[in-house]
Amino acid sequence: MNRYLAMMPVVALVLAGCAAKTVNRDSCATEVSAAWKELDIAKTEGFAGTVSYSKALGLISTAKTQQQVEAYNGCVQNAQKARFYIRESRAGR
Repeated sequence: MNRYLAMMPVVALVLAGCAAKTVNRDSCATEVSAAWKELDIAKTEGFAGTVSYSKALGLISTAKTQQQVEAYNGCVQNAQKARFYIRESRAGR
């Protein structure tokens, strides 16, 4: 019984570590999805050749990779940056 009580903090720490990996998971998915939609709209509107569009495409690809490896904080940041560059592309910059 004593051995089980000694293991309780270790189990709690492991479970907490697992829970921490899911922080920003939904935000990551939402941002990546929105960025892809906005990129498609920009392409349809003829902005696919701009530098900002190219930067956005690279950032979305990076965000998607980070989503796959569960690096959700970086995913959110890159997807948000991509959305910024998409807006810049559509504004002609």
